[in-house]
Amino acid sequence: MGKKIAIYFLFFVGSFYAQNLDYRILKSVNQTDMPCWDKTMKGVSFSVYPVMPASVIGIWTHGYINKDEVMMRNGYKSAITIGFAIAASTGLKYAVNRTRPYTQYPNDIIKRDHSGPYSFPSGHTTAAFATATAVSLSYKKWYVTAPAFAYASLVGYSRMRLGMHYGTDVLGGIILGIGSGLLTWQLDKSFNKK
Repeated sequence: MGKKIAIYFLFFVGSFYAQNLDYRILKSVNQTDMPCWDKTMKGVSFSVYPVMPASVIGIWTHGYINKDEVMMRNGYKSAITIGFAIAASTGLKYAVNRTRPYTQYPNDIIKRDHSGPYSFPSGHTTAAFATATAVSLSYKKWYVTAPAFAYASLVGYSRMRLGMHYGTDVLGGIILGIGSGLLTWQLDKSFNKK
């Protein structure tokens, strides 16, 4: 009985500390008005919507033009990766029901964008990292991978800057986005062996 109480106590203290750290990091990223930078961050966040389909179409078209069936298949896998990541992210948002930071801390976190009610994981970050992973696995060149992940990281930062997400929401999106790509490519590899 004493061990269970100690475990619950440690879990509670750890959770409180993690939430407090999450809040402090977000507050430091979100504070101070910088209208030009904030407008840029809104643009970066919004850019996920056209970048996702453009990436899929670009990969498939590259394969079609070069008569490269592997690259065309990569286009299909990219679409599956992104679709799965978005569906999983949306499902998790409603399963976890984490309140948005600007709602939880209205006097401390500045809301600079519009969004749905739930915070975890960051859907924009999930989509950006799923796209970056799909592009990277398709081309396997550092000069494609580095900018793709730099862009995805900027999307994650923008969600915090705009007050939409905690750092752990962004981290959840990173894991889910990358994981979706790796899972899709691994399943395809397994199916192709049979």
